[in-house]
Amino acid sequence: MATEVQESLPVDVADLAKAGALMVDVREQQEWDAGHIAGSIHLPLSELPNRWKELPDADSTVFICRSGGRSMAAAEAFAASGRSGCINLAGGVQSWVQASLPFDGTVV
Repeated sequence: MATEVQESLPVDVADLAKAGALMVDVREQQEWDAGHIAGSIHLPLSELPNRWKELPDADSTVFICRSGGRSMAAAEAFAASGRSGCINLAGGVQSWVQASLPFDGTVV
């Protein structure tokens, strides 16, 4: 049975990350190379259909992109497949940086 996707603000996601949530960045390679949230896993949305089994199980999985659209699509797909605890980072890495949270590099 599919579960709903929760959308969380950057400060709440930062707390989830500290608590051990799986952080999955679905941006493309050039975006990832420019900058990303430390500790996140890179799995581009374009590769997700072929690589989704690479993600380990987790109580909470936070999906991340630049502004929140692609990550919501990924979170919804995982939730529809029956994965529980799918969370979208509201506003993506743009909102993360605006909240003055640690980010390695720049947002492109």
